[in-house]
Amino acid sequence: MSLLMSRHTPPPAGAEPPPPSVDDLLERARTRLHRLTPPQAFEEQRRGAVLVDTRTFEQRRDRGLIPGALVIDRTVFEWRLDPASPSHVPEVQDHDARVIVVCREGYSSSLAAASLQDLGLRRATDVVGGFDAWEAEGLPVRPFSEQP
Repeated sequence: MSLLMSRHTPPPAGAEPPPPSVDDLLERARTRLHRLTPPQAFEEQRRGAVLVDTRTFEQRRDRGLIPGALVIDRTVFEWRLDPASPSHVPEVQDHDARVIVVCREGYSSSLAAASLQDLGLRRATDVVGGFDAWEAEGLPVRPFSEQP
């Protein structure tokens, strides 16, 4: 098999297809989501949706926080948001909860929201463009040093 063969070139007969790339996973995830613009996410948050910020500590420290957003590290994300988990956050009591995920640019949040849908949170989605787009829209951001 040539090393120059594209990931999208069909494998030779009898050979197993290559595993999906992260771009393939992202594309599949996004076909399942009704993604929101930052203003739409802000309005849904105002109406009671749970906005979850998965950005790193350093990103939050350097750029600020979204007021009212839950900060949940990606390493415990599913456990904190699965209503069936004994470790779930009180803001998500059942599988009908509206959960909107935001990351820095809107890539890992799509994968995270799809993961929530896999857990039965069918209304989970994410923010197009992530925090960068939220901030560019002039939506509320508070300095990291402020207390909630």
